[in-house]
Amino acid sequence: MAETEIEWTDATWNPVAGCTIKSAGCKNCYAMNMARRLDAMKIDKYRGLITKKKTGPIWSGIVREDRASLSIPYGWKKPRKIFVNSMSDLFHDKVSESFIADVWKVMEETPQHNYQILTKRPERMQLMVKKKLKKILPNVWLGTSVEDVRVISRIDYLRATPAAIRFISFEPLIGSVGKVDLNGIHWAIVGGESGNKARPIKEEWIDEIYGQCAAYNTAFFFKQWGTWGKDNKKRSKKANGRVYRGRTWDEMPVYNQASS
Repeated sequence: MAETEIEWTDATWNPVAGCTIKSAGCKNCYAMNMARRLDAMKIDKYRGLITKKKTGPIWSGIVREDRASLSIPYGWKKPRKIFVNSMSDLFHDKVSESFIADVWKVMEETPQHNYQILTKRPERMQLMVKKKLKKILPNVWLGTSVEDVRVISRIDYLRATPAAIRFISFEPLIGSVGKVDLNGIHWAIVGGESGNKARPIKEEWIDEIYGQCAAYNTAFFFKQWGTWGKDNKKRSKKANGRVYRGRTWDEMPVYNQASS
């Protein structure tokens, strides 16, 4: 198991490693830097996943299925919220349908855990769940990432995907998302970008999402300001903190807490 500092989950599980840039939100992806370090440590799973550029590490295009990791959740006796593929995207087009089905089987057979799957490819997720998997698992949460209004159509694919819980990660929030339809969306995570190349976040962008969460009764989780604070000053992530509107926001969707 990989313990994690991600505020909205308890652990990460990575049956897939490697990805490719999909949209503007991927530009400074933490997973590329992490994969570079793991490759330098000569961990086979991450060998060759990164190409070194003058601007920094970038995915090489290799996506690797790690069949050995499928056994891991069976050994976790304590119930947890588990972020699936923090280092990749389960619904990347280079991940085989058969492997996705095998991951689904593991999640079905370990109902003590709640699995959180986040994708930038919700159109494939919708197709897989409806046409291939054909099974809604009560302990599987399905989500998509939306960094600004340019990728807002991802929400429509998510809403059309059968799921016990649907969620959106508005992170890194690098622009306004405008007016969004959160009907059928149970949870929203909002956060700014961190790191020395982080792009600024504006409070009015957060306000838009907060107001619409309230209108649609969608749970609101504010993860971080990131490198840029509400006063538009650049500091460390820790210094900028998580306080929004005078408090921290750790709302979660309604789920089976006896299994979490």
